[in-house]
Amino acid sequence: MLWKRRKVHPLQIGIIIIDPKLIKMDNKDKFLEENEHLMSDHDYDGIRELNNPMPTWWRYLFYLSIIFAAVYMFRYHVFGDDLQIDEYNKEMALAEANKPKQAFDENNLSILSDAASLDAGKVIYSKNCIACHGKAGEGNAIGPNLTDKYWLNGGGVAEVYHIIKVGKPLKGMLAWQHQLSPEQMLQVTSYVLSLQGSNPPNGKAPQGELVE
Repeated sequence: MLWKRRKVHPLQIGIIIIDPKLIKMDNKDKFLEENEHLMSDHDYDGIRELNNPMPTWWRYLFYLSIIFAAVYMFRYHVFGDDLQIDEYNKEMALAEANKPKQAFDENNLSILSDAASLDAGKVIYSKNCIACHGKAGEGNAIGPNLTDKYWLNGGGVAEVYHIIKVGKPLKGMLAWQHQLSPEQMLQVTSYVLSLQGSNPPNGKAPQGELVE
């Protein structure tokens, strides 16, 4: 059977091609008409926006972030609370203060020359040593002069520390190792040695051997 070829008018082809688009446009217009209440009032050159608000949880999270930022600003930048760097510095200072001290080595003593140690030694001397050695170390009827270069038991830091520690009971010198800590004994030792050459009035005559 032979089919007769039918001539198709160009307009018919155009309609066939355009029809799907027209259908889509019709659907779009229908959607807009049915959901007019969802449209916002914004209109930009014929382009309109859907009124599609953010999720409620997202909005509340945004509000909380604003509140947090305000509290943070007033607490740390207005009222002067410690920032992280300040807290870090305080923690480091506390750790340094609580760091275990090195064991006191009595075999490796050296004179303390800082003002704090000498002041502490002076307090110990004033409390415990004035009765036998005088207020300025000038000596008296009981104890020798501590300001000259003559010593009965050696004038080095180790010798003076040792005599303070164990004393001279037969001569009336108490042993201070049970009343004072090693650090305190070194402080008073350093203070006594700092009196060298002070030449206070009414100094007792030299006793012992000359130590240069």
